[in-house]
Order: sequence, then structure tokens, then C-alpha cells
Amino acid sequence: MDRMKILVVDDESRMRKLVRDFLVKNNYDVVEAEDGSHALDLFYEQKDIALIILDVMMPKMDGWEVCREIRQYSKVPIIMLTAKSDEKDELQGFGLGVDEYITKPFSPKILVARVEAILRRTNQLGKEETLESGGIRLDKAAHNVMIDGKLVDLSYKEFELLNYFMENEGIALSREKILNNVWNYDYFGDARTIDTHVKKLRNKMGEKGDFIRTIWGMGYKFVVND
Repeated sequence: MDRMKILVVDDESRMRKLVRDFLVKNNYDVVEAEDGSHALDLFYEQKDIALIILDVMMPKMDGWEVCREIRQYSKVPIIMLTAKSDEKDELQGFGLGVDEYITKPFSPKILVARVEAILRRTNQLGKEETLESGGIRLDKAAHNVMIDGKLVDLSYKEFELLNYFMENEGIALSREKILNNVWNYDYFGDARTIDTHVKKLRNKMGEKGDFIRTIWGMGYKFVVND
């Protein structure tokens, strides 16, 4: 199988080397950028980048700007790195379509595990399979969602979340179970991550967002017909 290519963007050369060494050791190809402007140049030049690891604080163009521009053209998974553990920053990142949010300092092994989790789920979407319920059609192969015949623009994580809900229609799902299955690793965070994504997903689904029911004190359940 071809080695997947990952773009690592950080103005600290030592940090780039640390991340690169662990990724290369795990059989990934790595390209590096020292600032946001260079990152965008590489992203547009090289069409086979499978995932981006992106630092927030950088010269010329920060990570938010880079993410915002990339999201206009691509849903490539993005892991954001930050030196600050700030709820407002985290929510801003998810609002821009960031798939993961990791605070420095971090364990390189954990970072690699999260990279592998995202790419593993991305590869699983290669099967020709669709889910249909309540006027919602989710196509895993094409990685798109149609609601009443109209295409809905979902982020990578929103798509995965809806896919998991539809696969488990009528089943009450705890937040822990959703995190372990959609994020696909032991998540050391809290319910904010799920709740933020569910809120955005419901908004994009319009009235169909009501299919995602909140189970207070537990999690969520996808219900089309009572």
C-alpha cells in the first residue's frame, strides 16, 4: 500500500522534526512547512496530502487563517496544535472544521495514534455503501450526504458522527461510546467535543436535525420514527 502523505506545519524546526520522526517511523511520508503561507503553497502543489498537522501560532499566516482557506476547497482532516488550553480557541477550531485539537506539550505517540485513527476511518469509507433513513441519504463511498435530494456540506467529523448515528438508529448512545467509536481512541476530554459537533450537525440538517435526540445525562439517540 502506498505511504500516506502528511503535511506538518509549525514554525519551530525542533517540533517539526519530533513529529516527522515519529510519523516516518510509522511508515508515513512527511512534508514540512515553517509558516502558514508556505503550508498553503505545498497544499495546492501536492494533491495527495492525506492529513494536515497545523500549529496555531505562526508568522505570516496563523493556523486559523490556513484552516479557514483550506476548508473552502477541501475536507482533508486537520489536527490543530496549540500552546494554549483555552475553551474559546478549541470551540473556534471546531467551528472552522478542525478534526482534532491537541495542546502542547503532547506525547508524540498519542499524536500518531490520533493520526492513525483518523486515516483508518477515512480508508473505511472506500466501500460502496449507503445509508438511507427519513429522507437522509449518506453515501460512504462518495463521502456526501443528501437531505430530501439536496446536498448538505458536512465536515469530516460531522459526516462521521451522522454515519455513526444512522448505523445505530434507535439505540441510545452514551457520550463515551460516541467518542470511542467516532473519534476512535480513548479521548481525554469532556462532553464539549461531542456537544459542539452535534449542535453544528443539527443546524446543517435543518428540521431533520430533530432526529438527533438528546438523552439528558447520557448522550444521544438517532430516531426517525417513534
